[in-house]
Amino acid sequence: MSETAILGGGCFWCMEAAIAQLAGVSAVQSGYAGGQIENSTYKEVCTGATGHAEVVQVDFDPAILSFEDLLRVFFTMHDPTTLNRQGADIGTQYRSVIFYMDAAQKDAAETIIAEFEAAGTWGAKIVTELSPAPVFYPAEPEHRQYFARNPYSGYCNAVIAPKIVKLRERFASRLRKPA
Repeated sequence: MSETAILGGGCFWCMEAAIAQLAGVSAVQSGYAGGQIENSTYKEVCTGATGHAEVVQVDFDPAILSFEDLLRVFFTMHDPTTLNRQGADIGTQYRSVIFYMDAAQKDAAETIIAEFEAAGTWGAKIVTELSPAPVFYPAEPEHRQYFARNPYSGYCNAVIAPKIVKLRERFASRLRKPA
């Protein structure tokens, strides 16, 4: 049985590239959620005027990858202490957000946030938004599997590749086995 999660941690290209490598993930898709305009485009979302966040929708098998472990990866792949910002990406579209599907996901998210705050991982308060899951709008085809299709672009080399190295170092036991 599969579960779905909708997570935003800055640029969706980064989250998609990392989460797609996890064992138990059957699908991960970049898109937009949490805004006021239906079927927004990347160009519109980038203005910050639509209210959407860049997110990934993740389908996963909780028997292989628990929601809690998915969140541990999510919180390690971005800085959840910066409001509406990830690195050079600034605006509400880059906010840290968990759009929970049900009360169990909300409770799990609150537990994981408390776990990270108690550990003092970032030395600052986590500002990740917790909200009920809204409509998810898939990103345009050119934004899907961006890192896999453009591994040598400047952005991918400077921003995404180091996150993938971090993922492989910290979560080696959670990665898909090579085919």
